[in-house]
Amino acid sequence: MPHAHPTVIYLPWTPDISIPLAALGPFLAALVAPWVRRAAGPAAGWLLALVPLAIFLSLLPLLEPVAAGEAVSVSVPWIPALGVAFSFLLDGLSLTFALLISGIGTFIILYSGGYLKTHPQQGRFFAFMLMFMGSMLGLVLADDLITLFVFWELTSVTSFLLIGFDHTRQAARRAAIQALVITSGGGLLLLVGLVTLMAVTGQTSMSGLLEGQGSVQAHGAYMLVLLLVVAGAFAKSAQVPLHFWLPNAMEAPTPVSAFLHSATMVKAGVYLLARMNPVLGGTGAWFWILVLFGGATLLAGGLLALRQTDLKQMLAYTTMGSLGLLVLLIGVGTEAALFGMTAYLVAHALFKAGLFMVAGAIDHGTGTRDITILGGLREHMPVTFIAALVAAFSMAGLPIAMGFLAKEEMYLALTAGLWPDLAILAVLIAGNALMMAVGLSIAIRPFAGDLRPTPHDPHEGGVTLLAGPVVLGVLGLVAGLFTAWLNTYVLTPTGAAVSGRPVAAHLALGFDLANPALWASALTWTIGGILYWKAEAIRFRLRRIGDAIGWTFDAGFDSAIYGLTTLSHRVLETVQHGRMDLYVLTFFALVAAALYLPLLAMGGLPSLPPVPDMPFYLWGALLVTAAGLLAVVLFRIRLNAVIALGIQGFGTAMIFMLLGAPDLSFTQFMVETLSVVILALVMTRLDLDASDSRDLEHTVRDAAIALLVGLGILLLMLAVLENPLNTRLSDFFNATSTAVAHGHNVVNVILVDYRAIDTLGEISVVMAAGLAILALIRIRPKKPVVPVTSRPSRRRKSA
Repeated sequence: MPHAHPTVIYLPWTPDISIPLAALGPFLAALVAPWVRRAAGPAAGWLLALVPLAIFLSLLPLLEPVAAGEAVSVSVPWIPALGVAFSFLLDGLSLTFALLISGIGTFIILYSGGYLKTHPQQGRFFAFMLMFMGSMLGLVLADDLITLFVFWELTSVTSFLLIGFDHTRQAARRAAIQALVITSGGGLLLLVGLVTLMAVTGQTSMSGLLEGQGSVQAHGAYMLVLLLVVAGAFAKSAQVPLHFWLPNAMEAPTPVSAFLHSATMVKAGVYLLARMNPVLGGTGAWFWILVLFGGATLLAGGLLALRQTDLKQMLAYTTMGSLGLLVLLIGVGTEAALFGMTAYLVAHALFKAGLFMVAGAIDHGTGTRDITILGGLREHMPVTFIAALVAAFSMAGLPIAMGFLAKEEMYLALTAGLWPDLAILAVLIAGNALMMAVGLSIAIRPFAGDLRPTPHDPHEGGVTLLAGPVVLGVLGLVAGLFTAWLNTYVLTPTGAAVSGRPVAAHLALGFDLANPALWASALTWTIGGILYWKAEAIRFRLRRIGDAIGWTFDAGFDSAIYGLTTLSHRVLETVQHGRMDLYVLTFFALVAAALYLPLLAMGGLPSLPPVPDMPFYLWGALLVTAAGLLAVVLFRIRLNAVIALGIQGFGTAMIFMLLGAPDLSFTQFMVETLSVVILALVMTRLDLDASDSRDLEHTVRDAAIALLVGLGILLLMLAVLENPLNTRLSDFFNATSTAVAHGHNVVNVILVDYRAIDTLGEISVVMAAGLAILALIRIRPKKPVVPVTSRPSRRRKSA
């Protein structure tokens, strides 16, 4: 029996690199995938499939130490100041996911080699698939919360690339954008939840959270963290009402559907909920949120699957239902429910990936996936038929398949209680019966009966198309014969990681008539058989109901996006209207608000000082400055106003000089001279009116804003001067300019040493201004085009 808190073995990076390579290896393979495709041709799929196979074989020996209660961790510092590390943790839950991803990924890469063997961009496709595989492996292996989030978002990005792989089709582009919007939006909520969780607990790693499990639930921010984490998980795992992106993602090539949206990516949310169960689970809010949304997703997925005729769409909606089932079981949270969740997680990955590859093989061999067109394929595609049967056998939960064991365990978790256990049991029976009917429809109807005409003559696929569905289907079928191995190496360590306490799996293949779970299974088979028998009539009725409703969440998404884009256009038209005078007016109005509001909020306006006693030459400089300012306001000719602005600046420079600041005065003289020259140069290059044509109303408005800003700056300066002078900074500069900076000119030391970055920024601004001036100087006005008139012909002239 495993320990309550698994022992963490810290392995150094160099001796043991199997875990980091499991996450990073596929990214390295993705870099060379296009080159491998060009060099190896059709054999590229076989070569690239060695990458996930090597990962699977490297992780397989870790089953024994993990089953013994150990957790392997590898960590490298990433952002030490924030306590963030590039770290990985391998326990029962992460190892189960990693083996599923790498094992199924091996067959998916192989399948892709045959399915897209004539596609000109197959190398790019291999690169995207391997990048996604690395993203998903990094997600389930990540220990650090920030590392987990980085890989979480990488799965969204890489799935976007895969769903929109055939970017020439508008439907594929729309599905890719929709998936990215939904999953990335959930990812942002998850980021806020993780950051809040880190702030509440002080932990930055998953292992740290697990060591203090339950401490979050007593905190006031628990509900906020719960809702944010659950929202992120629901978006990724397509829970109602965020489910609609998953069926639309079937626009991707079939290998993408088989890998991303059945066995791996869509289970990322399930993985997160299972991982967080010891930290956030066990409360009433956790129970009801997961059970209600999971149950609704289970039933909706099954019903919508029966409504479809496209094989991939049918499988997509049953995937949605299966995800709801897993979420529901995590919400129930008992040992039996968690064991059932784990068993069904493995069973679903095996049979759903196999069935998706079967659907692709049928499409490849006949040219269609429409179940109402297909029929009689058993003689022409016998291996595909067998693969479909064994996969559907597990999907239907028939003995001795892995799906049967999972169903028995989940029923066992709910047959001992009353309300709400019986209500949840009824939802499980109905959902499993719906998925059984869909699985039987996919496995039997395309192959039974007489051969029907299809776009091209049906033919069996090659080894690369059939290896995956056959092997995965057989594994899901015979798994029930190895319950002891499953209990020891899969269910017990995974259950311990999910529940956060020592557990012992007791899965066994048996047919005890006194076991109520067996009778629940029999009821499921009965309802599922009836639904399969009446599938055509049910599909017709469901379609009529859907047509009567006329609205879907998918249509709601389109309406929301349309509303968002319309609102953004309206805001853009309002804010970015193209009128420079209104831009300037808005800017200075906000400046005035920023000046007055703080002054009023901090105790009112400052008092006006008495008129200073100044020598006559200072009064003369002030009069020159005021005269220049008045001329700027009164002159209607723009060039005259520019020159007057220079007079005002020169007057200010004279004041600096008379007050004993010659360096500042010299700078002011240079700035004003350059400003006048540059403004005059701009006026000669731009198509501006020679004079100011504002009417009285606009003149008064602009003058009022200008006076408000000027008076506000004056009041702000007076408020500053009312406070006692704090000389700590100037004393520091005087004391250290020579001793530390080795400079006797304090101003130069401040500019070059203490404010070096600021000075560099100012130099950059001057350089940018100089380049702009150079560009203005080089502009030459366009010469008017003189129309060329036709010359009279010589014959006409001579005539």
